[in-house]
Amino acid sequence: MVSESVWIVGTSRSGKTTRIAEMFCHWLQIDNQDIESFDTKTPNEKKAKSTKKTSTLRQAEPGVLVLAANDDNRRELADKIITLTSGKYPIRAKTTLGFFQDEVILFWPLLIESLQIKAQFPVRLRPETEQELATKLWRSQLDAETLRRAGLNENRLVRRILDLWQLGAYSGIGCEDITQILESGLQENTSNLEPELLGALLLNWRNRCLERGLLTYGLITELYNQHLLTNSDYQQRLRHRYQAIIADDVDDYPAIAHNLFELLLDGGAVGAFSYNPDGAIRYLLGADPQYLQRLAQRCRVENLIGSPTDSLAATLVKPMVELVTEPMAMFSLSASVQPIQTASRAQLLRQTAEVIIDGIKSGKVEPEEIAIIAPGLDAIARYTLIEILTKQNIQVECLNDQRPLISSPVVRALLTLLTLVYPGLGRLVDRDAVAEMLVVLSQSNTDHGEKQEFIDPVRAGLIADACFVPHPDTPHLLPIKSFERWDRIGYGASKAYDQILQWIEQQRSQHQPHLPLTPIFLIYKAIQDFVCKNNNPPYETLAALRELLETAQHYWEVDNRLRQTGKILLSLHTQQTLTTTITEFIQLLRRGTITANPYPVRPIGSARKAVTLATIFQYRASRKFHRWHFWLDAGSPLWAKGGAATLFGATLFLRDRLGEPWTAADEQLAEEQRLKRIIADLLARVSEKIYLCHSDLAVNGQEQLGPLLPLVHSCSSKVLR
Repeated sequence: MVSESVWIVGTSRSGKTTRIAEMFCHWLQIDNQDIESFDTKTPNEKKAKSTKKTSTLRQAEPGVLVLAANDDNRRELADKIITLTSGKYPIRAKTTLGFFQDEVILFWPLLIESLQIKAQFPVRLRPETEQELATKLWRSQLDAETLRRAGLNENRLVRRILDLWQLGAYSGIGCEDITQILESGLQENTSNLEPELLGALLLNWRNRCLERGLLTYGLITELYNQHLLTNSDYQQRLRHRYQAIIADDVDDYPAIAHNLFELLLDGGAVGAFSYNPDGAIRYLLGADPQYLQRLAQRCRVENLIGSPTDSLAATLVKPMVELVTEPMAMFSLSASVQPIQTASRAQLLRQTAEVIIDGIKSGKVEPEEIAIIAPGLDAIARYTLIEILTKQNIQVECLNDQRPLISSPVVRALLTLLTLVYPGLGRLVDRDAVAEMLVVLSQSNTDHGEKQEFIDPVRAGLIADACFVPHPDTPHLLPIKSFERWDRIGYGASKAYDQILQWIEQQRSQHQPHLPLTPIFLIYKAIQDFVCKNNNPPYETLAALRELLETAQHYWEVDNRLRQTGKILLSLHTQQTLTTTITEFIQLLRRGTITANPYPVRPIGSARKAVTLATIFQYRASRKFHRWHFWLDAGSPLWAKGGAATLFGATLFLRDRLGEPWTAADEQLAEEQRLKRIIADLLARVSEKIYLCHSDLAVNGQEQLGPLLPLVHSCSSKVLR
């Protein structure tokens, strides 16, 4: 490939992704043209030169490293490249962390040799599993006094400490150097925890993971940057595999991605990088846009000038930014920006929903052309909006809904089922849980073309009162005739209950102490026999079930690895029974740390006809575009925070100010810059109308005086309903 690297700068929706995809096609065309131009050579020269160029072209298929900021953008970028090349050169796009993970696993034997660790295949830990195991390891050191000084509960403190390791790894800082960074950057009034303690805890946890082949995100990132990128054998293989780099939205990449790109560019690779000055969505969440911007010095810079012509950015970015940053700015916004103002938030949610309903019913806009964007979505707002809109047959799609897995009734029912099959779980089940299980499982018992038989909540409560026998070791259900007035239950409910009872007894009979029935198999069989038997559950239910199966499989995979080490990691006992493992699995789910986000299944056909509901962070990360925007809680101070809480200590690991204290002036400047980026980014993603939805009082009753309040006051007209 004979071309120079390109640094493409442009605002949101300015065509950056399309441009870097075109660069890929341009590189391939150069190779094809070179091959065709060899006709003037002698036959021997032509044959030799053709062989050489054909080899280069063949290397171009797997030889292009394609990276994207997140998983959704990764799929879109891959599709765009495949479409432009007519599928002749299939590529595999990755996120940065996904690429690091694949490389660490692929070159694990090299790491075993260089680190002198036990030769065993690595097992990746999910964040929630990592947190649980780290909590057990650190519990003796995180006593009540330490938690009191930190002002956090145990779970939040453990998560904060683990995030420090991830932030350090992202910036290229080794785990052993985190203590020094914290000592130089943390002010006394910022944290009451000793940096030495935090560093010692992380080193202990890292060493435990290495000993047992457990890969966390922090360890994956650190191993890749500290031990693979610095290994001469790996460097040689990497340069041989990749002769070109395509990296989209590098403003959301961690600092160590810069190290990877520099290594490839030094080895002769050519790169195409896109950078959005209004992006940096993951700033202070692991991204380091300032450090990545240094790559521009090694590239030919292309500026995609101008805002998208089909958006409001061209006319509204400048006045809106001036209104929120200049206290003396006094002018009115255009009619494309309208306010929805109420006294209370309850009124605001209802009026917002009514404006949406009116727009859809009158034919002015379609549901899929509307987005409701909020700095933070509490359960009340989400439920209220969904309830009002769905009653009018308007579907609502929540982007990346982070509701706990345990909030699904089907998941709770399946966990209750586990407590009735396996011994020793009686303290995890009660009468109400049994009643809910009967309702959920019986509702899925349908026959071909026959009327559905189910147990309603009232009958379920009566059955649970009469037939459920609690016991610490062997809780069980009695036959329906144990209830004196069982005839009042009805034939359909009685038959459904008998089916559930027979199923439980059958599984119990198959469960042998020396050959226990795998909980994963039991969950899958229950889903097959009850939830999905002659029935097609809605997508939300299927997503929860898939995540439950994935979580269970991951949990038992980790459990098996810990057993293989000869002693159980972090356990207070030398032997851990299946009952204990199931108990901890159920308790982990009940703490609500796992959400229903399984590996995504891409929709086929047109997009769902539904109103989009998302936080600022979720909406910007999805890079969507709509005709109408509803900016919910426009007076909230959270707009300056970007709709996402920044990670503790994230400012200390920015490469251009490594270890420097973060002052109040720094915070004010960062919030002002973040607000400008949010306004510019959102305006580039709306084409027709923006509604600023503001209530004088927040959900907690406090007056809302956020940074967008001047925009509400400057709207030129009121909403007419």
